[in-house]
This record gives sequence, C-alpha cells and structure tokens, in this order.
Amino acid sequence: MRTWLPRALVYAVAIVISLFVLAPLYVITIAAFSTEEDVYKYPKELLPRHMSTDTLRFFLNFGGMTDALWRSVFVAVITLAISLAIGTPAGYALARYSFRGGDTVRLGVVATRAFPIVILAVPLAVIFIRWGIDDTVQGVSLAHTALALPFVVLTTASVFAGVPAELEEAAQTLGCSRASAFVRVALPLALPGLAASAIFVFIVSWNEVFAASLLTLQHRTLPAEVLSAFEGAPLNFRFAAGFFLLAPSVIVIVIIRRYLFTIWGRVVK
Repeated sequence: MRTWLPRALVYAVAIVISLFVLAPLYVITIAAFSTEEDVYKYPKELLPRHMSTDTLRFFLNFGGMTDALWRSVFVAVITLAISLAIGTPAGYALARYSFRGGDTVRLGVVATRAFPIVILAVPLAVIFIRWGIDDTVQGVSLAHTALALPFVVLTTASVFAGVPAELEEAAQTLGCSRASAFVRVALPLALPGLAASAIFVFIVSWNEVFAASLLTLQHRTLPAEVLSAFEGAPLNFRFAAGFFLLAPSVIVIVIIRRYLFTIWGRVVK
C-alpha cells in the first residue's frame, strides 16, 4: 500500500490538472465545429451528434479575418527565423567564450524582459513611425523578435553549455574549422534546445496582441483583428476566433514535441 499510494496520488493530480487544461480546449473546439443553433444551445451535448463548419466559415468570411490570419503566419515565421538566426550564435558565444563583461551581457539579456512592453509602447511606436515600418508585417516581426530573443539566447546558451567542448576540439583535430565544428557537431546536439526555443518563439508571436494592436491599424495580425472586432461579436464568432488562435500553437507544439523527443533520444544514446 505504501508503494502504490503515492504513485496513485500523483496520477490523480496529473489527471485533474490535465482535465482542467483540456476541458476549455474541448469546449472551444466542439463549438467551433458546430452550427450556429448548436452554439447557442444549452445545455450542450458532451458528444455532439452533428458536426459543421458553419461557425468556422462565418469567422473566415468576416471582414479581414483571412488576411489577418495569413499575416499572423508570416509574422510568426519571420520572428522565428530572425530569433533563431541571432539567438543561436549568441547563445553559443556565451556558452563557449569567456570574456570581460560576459556576466553583464547575460544580466542585460535578462533585464530586457524586466521592462513591460506597456512602458516601451510610446517610444516604440514613435521609432517605428520614423523608420516607416509601422503598420507592416516587418515592424510587428521586429517587435515580436525583441520579446522572444532573450529567451532564445538564454535557452541556447544553456544547451550549448551542456554539449562537451571536447567533441568540437576532436572535430578540429580531424580538419574541421571552428565554424565547421559548430555546424557539424555542436549544432546537431543542440537541436532539442532549438526545438524548445522554436516552440516558445512561435507561441509568443502567434498570441501576442499588445504590440500588434499598437503598431498596426489597417494591416493587423489575427489577435489584434479579433480584439478589435470582439466587442459585440456573436458567440459563434468568439468560439471560432478562440479555435483559430489556439489550433496553430497546439499543432506546432505537437509536431516539434515529437521531433524534440526523437532528437533527445538520439543524444542520450
């Protein structure tokens, strides 16, 4: 009894937490694939008898939502590419090189997340207007990159610190340059950390609404467009909006999570 009771308690807590997280997701998904009559029907059926895409079509046909959806995709992809392109070598440099002011650099990276974006809103908007990149996909992507880059740098630095430097040195003795050893040895071993960083960057960019609402007016991303149209919107619009904001993040997490565990298994072996 002493053996299985703690394990059963852990399983029970895990099940309760999972249900607490999954129940709203299930309700949103079911409502998004229901007709307008079923959306307003109470009490709702736990297992609906009829599935329909009327609610999703209503949302996509709503003015500007399809374009906003594609802009969110473009912004997330650009943010992901820039964040990994800058954050990966920066994390490698912090992990491999000892230089004067290294601790200050790490503290500075962390300190960038200490300032709420609300405080930086006005100067950020002024700068973007002067540069002529306000109300553009590029401008929103740069803002999202600034939000996600510190996490990428710190995550990749921790991952590269766990990769033995002796492996790169051995590759250099076999004819690889420093850059070639990084690409062929260190980078493949750091793929699990890069996958985790990619998940975080995509979710941050996809769900971010404040910077997108501040920097855009006519070319808004999906969260900003939904926020502007949410007040007074019918219930079926709200459920469909929740589904479109939720589904891409879940899909990316599931795909990269499988890849993450596969690569991690190879690294352990």
